[in-house]
This record gives sequence, C-alpha cells and structure tokens, in this order.
Amino acid sequence: MCQLLGMNCATPTDFNFSFRGFARRGGETDKHEHGWGMAIYEGHGIRTFLDPLPAAESRVAQFVEGYPIKTLNMMAHIRFATQGKVALENVHPFCREMWGIYWSFAHNGEVPKYSNKPYVEYPLLGRVSNRTEVFYHPVGDTDSEAVFCAILNALRAEFTELPTLPVLYETLQRLCAQIVEGDEELTILNFLLGCGQYNLFAYSWPGSRPGSKVWNGLHYTIRKPPFSKAKLADVDYSVDFSTCTTPADRVAVIAT
Repeated sequence: MCQLLGMNCATPTDFNFSFRGFARRGGETDKHEHGWGMAIYEGHGIRTFLDPLPAAESRVAQFVEGYPIKTLNMMAHIRFATQGKVALENVHPFCREMWGIYWSFAHNGEVPKYSNKPYVEYPLLGRVSNRTEVFYHPVGDTDSEAVFCAILNALRAEFTELPTLPVLYETLQRLCAQIVEGDEELTILNFLLGCGQYNLFAYSWPGSRPGSKVWNGLHYTIRKPPFSKAKLADVDYSVDFSTCTTPADRVAVIAT
C-alpha cells in the first residue's frame, strides 16, 4: 500500500520537517519505492512535484526538501504499486481544475469497483446518469485516478459552482459510501482531497477490520501552542518549534 501525508495550516507553514522523514519511507526505511509526488497550494495556484523514482533516491525530492515554500494546504504521497504500472502518469497526487479551483487527490488502498477494467466500464457515481456527462478522464491506469475522476464528475453533475463546505462535506460522504457499498470487505479507501488553498478533506475506510491487527486507515494530530521539540522517526533530525512559531500557528497533520 501507499502512504499519505497532508498538512492544513492556519498560517503559512514550512512543510520541510515532516516531508524530510516522509521521503525516507520511499525506499529507505520502508518499501514504498514506486514513485512519489507532492501538491502545494500557493494562493490560487498549485505547485506539483512528481517523480516515478523512489523518494529516498529522487533528486527532485532532495530539491523539495530544501526549497523554502510556506503553504496553507499541501499533500504528499509515496507509492507502492498495486494497481497500474510504475510510470509518471500513475504518480499521485493527481490534479484537475473545476470551477476555477485546483483540486488534488492522493489515495492509499484498493478500490475493486474501479480496478482492472476499461474506464468506460467503471460505475457511474452520484447523479451522473450516462457516459455523455463524463467530463474528467484518467490519464494513467490506477484505480486511484479513476476514483478521483468519478468524484469530480459526480460533483460537476450535482453543482454548477462550489457549494458551501457543509454541503460539499455531506456530498463527499455520500459519494464515498457509494464507492464502498457492495465491496466493503475488499475496499481500502484512504484519501486526501484538496480543494483550493484552504480546504483539505480526508476520508478513511475501513480503519481496523474485526479480528485484524492491521490498521488500514489514517491518523491525524494538531500541532499548536505550546510548541516543543519534535524528532523524526525515520531520520536523525529534530526541530524546536518553540523557536520558530507564533501563537497564531495551528497545523493539522494527516498521515498513514
């Protein structure tokens, strides 16, 4: 399975600390060696960095680790391929534009409904009633990108502009339930969905199945005052956040 890292921040925040350790899991301290990617929102724009090489060996990842970018919203992904070949077009996060907003998506897991068949045979989602309403198509051959396109097509069929966040949240919950329905035992659907510079949605299925010791879900923590020293588990590196933060700083960190 792949691994995810997301940050949503109250003030522009440097992501380098968390990404430094995360990148080591891409082929050095863990097996996720089939590519890596990152999407960083800056104002109305988005920077994406994608590489089919292992993150621990990627010169692009080394560049990003030292690149002084602060953001309110970002996600990163390291890939262990289970669906789709190892290729640049299959590296997450995937990005599309809708309603003048950049949407991004990174996924961990397997979705049988959107696997191992031509895209024209994938089930329609939400209020999409026929193939002529399908606007977004996957470029690669992963179930992850197919799910992302299905979600965007369903939102586009239901709304003509960005709905309020409570309505969007409820709609995404309904669409995710539809994706899982009928394949509950085989589906693993953990994803981050970015919607512009402020909004990051996280979804997790199933978490822990009855009788299993494996956690197939996401974790989160809120970094907030009083800040203290933090040390990475995957590399010998630490930062005393009390020396480089303000009382206004809040960061939600979501990870596999």
